[in-house]
Amino acid sequence: MMNRIFLSASVPRPDRGNFHETADPFLIQFAVRELMTLTLGRRQIVWGGHPAITPMIWAICSDLGVTYSAAVHLFQSRFFSAVFPEENDSFSNVTVVDAVEGDRSASLARMRDQMFAGSFDAAVFIGGMEGVLEEYELFTRMHPNALVLPIFAPGGAAQELAKRLGMTDDRVDFARLFSEELGISQIERRDQV
Repeated sequence: MMNRIFLSASVPRPDRGNFHETADPFLIQFAVRELMTLTLGRRQIVWGGHPAITPMIWAICSDLGVTYSAAVHLFQSRFFSAVFPEENDSFSNVTVVDAVEGDRSASLARMRDQMFAGSFDAAVFIGGMEGVLEEYELFTRMHPNALVLPIFAPGGAAQELAKRLGMTDDRVDFARLFSEELGISQIERRDQV
């Protein structure tokens, strides 16, 4: 049984490369929502805080009507403390990693090293920019036997990654896709956290 899943997701910005050209923000949000709806209380989701994703995940936790804030594990680098989403305070399982003074890349690398410690069964990549590609490289080095699932349809860096891996399934029935690929039944009991 799969127990821990890493989520790498963001909504690409036009001022950061060309990933926004293929990205569909609605499909990114929809895919993240479907992944969280399927997995919350069934598996632990681990992700690095992103201002577009963290509030979305909190909203999904709230929408399910049960507090699943401990069923997820949010990692955040102090480098970005000035722009932490207020939703960070709503999660009971947050790891804030010290920044490398004045160095964004080194700060992210430090956070990712800690975030990927321990065992993982899978990683899901949705939308995103260069960080998705960087996280894929590090994740697969640290967890070579874990399932890697880049989602093609929402575009962004995950689509580029999917093409690189020969995975061009562009279906948007994300609930079924995640259920099949991650081996999680939509009727599996949720732990009430």
